[in-house]
Amino acid sequence: MRTGVIAKKMGMTRLFQDDGRHVPVTVLALEGNQVISVREMDRDGYTAVQLGAGVAKAKNVSKPERGHFGKAEVALKAVIHEFRVDADGLLDVGAEISADHYVAGQIVDIQGKTQGKGFQGGMKRWGFKGLRATHGVSVSHRSLGSTGQRQDPGKVFKNKKMAGHMGDKFRTQQNLEIVSTDVERGLLFVKGSVPGSKGGWLFVKDSVKVARPDAAPFPAGLKSAANSNTASDTPADTAEAPVATDGQEG
Repeated sequence: MRTGVIAKKMGMTRLFQDDGRHVPVTVLALEGNQVISVREMDRDGYTAVQLGAGVAKAKNVSKPERGHFGKAEVALKAVIHEFRVDADGLLDVGAEISADHYVAGQIVDIQGKTQGKGFQGGMKRWGFKGLRATHGVSVSHRSLGSTGQRQDPGKVFKNKKMAGHMGDKFRTQQNLEIVSTDVERGLLFVKGSVPGSKGGWLFVKDSVKVARPDAAPFPAGLKSAANSNTASDTPADTAEAPVATDGQEG
């Protein structure tokens, strides 16, 4: 088991396939996913990775939180989330996860807070059909109808579907497909819709029902690893062409 990522929902668009078909996708952006701390079995009793994402102003962060970020030597984060991982899936503090953490065709689970609808009636909240349009029904066409019984039991049972607050709850949508990724811009393109409103934070994890593909990096796709590979390639190029070393930057 490896860590997930914290992503921001940017909106929806569509991508065209090679055969001309278009696929509706939700665009998710990875904004500074960095490891803030790790949980180890010997010390904490379980293994997990704590990630932070986004940017927060100092005035909006409490003093204990500022100390927590300062200990990890990372910038102030807007959101923090903890992902359970295996012992070999732990990451170094300060490591940043990139969009190549997932590969095209991979199946993931996405958790987010659904859009708040406020106080809604039974028809919108539960799909009730309402009362008849005529035959003595007036004013109460969209009402629930009967909610209880007679003198016995003389009460409304718990969990009865009635009008009330709708939305604004955490939901996990499973088996969503990663259509493609944009590593340079840090974007994930997920097929279909996902929970949450535009600009909201989501938690993307490997699917619990579908095995992770072999192409997906383990324990994670890190930006530091990509930068180190680029830096290691630069001296080899300059060694072959020493004339071009003066005017180029690595």
